[in-house]
Amino acid sequence: MNPEALSAALLAVVAPLVEARRPGAAAGLTAADLPLERPKNRDHGDWASNAALKLAKAVGVNPREFAAEIAEGLAQVDGIAGVEVAGPGFINIRMDAAAAGALAKTIVDAGAAFGTNDSQRGNTINLEFVSANPTGPMHIGHTRWAALGDSMARLLLASGATLVREFYINDAGTQMERFGRSVVAAMNDEPVPEDGYAGSYIQVLASRVVAERPDILGLDRDEQLAVATELAYQFQLGELQASLQKFNVHFDVWFSERSLHAQPEDGGPTLVDEAVDRLRDQGHVFEEDGAVWVRTTDFGDDKDRVIRRSNGEYTYFAADAAYYLNKGDRGFAHKIYLLGADHHGYIHRLKALAGAAGDDPEKDIEVLIGQLVSINGARLSKRAGNIIELDDLREWLGTDALRYSLARYPADSPLTLDPEILRRRTNDNPVFYVQYAHARTHNVARNAASGGVDRSEFAPELLTHETESALLGALQEFPRIVAFAAEVREPHRVARYLEELAGLYHRWYDNCRVIPLGDEPVEPVHRTRRWLNDATGQVLRNGLDLLGVSAPERM
Repeated sequence: MNPEALSAALLAVVAPLVEARRPGAAAGLTAADLPLERPKNRDHGDWASNAALKLAKAVGVNPREFAAEIAEGLAQVDGIAGVEVAGPGFINIRMDAAAAGALAKTIVDAGAAFGTNDSQRGNTINLEFVSANPTGPMHIGHTRWAALGDSMARLLLASGATLVREFYINDAGTQMERFGRSVVAAMNDEPVPEDGYAGSYIQVLASRVVAERPDILGLDRDEQLAVATELAYQFQLGELQASLQKFNVHFDVWFSERSLHAQPEDGGPTLVDEAVDRLRDQGHVFEEDGAVWVRTTDFGDDKDRVIRRSNGEYTYFAADAAYYLNKGDRGFAHKIYLLGADHHGYIHRLKALAGAAGDDPEKDIEVLIGQLVSINGARLSKRAGNIIELDDLREWLGTDALRYSLARYPADSPLTLDPEILRRRTNDNPVFYVQYAHARTHNVARNAASGGVDRSEFAPELLTHETESALLGALQEFPRIVAFAAEVREPHRVARYLEELAGLYHRWYDNCRVIPLGDEPVEPVHRTRRWLNDATGQVLRNGLDLLGVSAPERM
């Protein structure tokens, strides 16, 4: 019996008792209103419910008395070995071994699908979690948002959401002009412009531009700048994409900021022009001192925002507005922005923008701020000189160690990583600890197969050792952990769960043999434990995949 089945059984017992005392009161009652929890002390049972405490007042009965009635009904349910009432009305439930152990086969049969759920079904989400200038390599700040955002996306998709991962390319504005001038200077063996980009990667880009367009040095300066800027941009963007791909981060959409300002072929208004008109239609645009403003203070912003200056130029806020509206036009009812630590001011601004666009700022948009990360001993890039590159970090620490460590902590907490720990192949390295547990499940399976222990028999009632009960209890929790981590946008909950599961597996391994000793015969308990071993490996594998981390079969 899984937690969902137990919740349904609890509802089936509670609803008639509620209805008998107060007719009509059970009409809207669902299993979600009767949550189950895992007791911290397993001596108190496998599951606990506060249903009696929650409902007693509504039906006019003493909580402990009501708990006793619920316990009596639950005791009749198949798969429940015992029910006790504790304290003022808590209900502790103990499952029989067969009902609890049946989960092992359920997990193996489900495979990669175990842990998926429907808690986010119906939600259409645009998740933007890396926004970078295509003027240089990916750096350490991008690294944390890339790891967290990709893991959030995996969790939301596993929970049934329709979701697109989106990268916003900051390819408009003065930084692109500075970038182009820097490349042109390098092509012509000139010094770096005063406000330009330095670093050997600019020289490499300049060489690639000349190789692509051998005639470029014969063009006049303005033509050189136009051609070099575009080619170098495409080359550098390709490098960003390759860096993220090697980091096991995938984007469905690479959205160009330039497209917001681009004139359509039919000569119509740009997306930014349309955004101003649409906000004006909503009644939140006004003009003052020759500039065009959006009255964002109506929606909690600290000040109204200029969308077009008195000289006719659009502000960054205009691009933000056009981009937000475009997301809705593409069918995304919910927009999630994962921004860096220096973007706190964007929270009220973007929420106010949502309100001005006619959306619900509390429902249709989330702005999550990630804090800074530092890594002891990390060195500045040899290519760029003034940043710590993602590629250097990945080559130094490894994708798995870096991704797991970045996903292991809440996004809103500053983080300092210790490379000495991350490079160790010992149990004090969390990612090694979890991956080793997974590799051990495969080693056990290989040795079991060699010893004639297959999965031809399954007798879950034999899984009675206390470490088996604890391990099964943790395995049951995985779908709930996935759903909750998706709901609160916190991948670290999966990482911490995997570490707990790995510890329980190692303890089980030390106490319960899958392969009989010496000449002892293979018995049903060994084959059943093989199922439990393989189920644990499957959950570890599924959890690591949600974090974008590999699950090696040998270590």
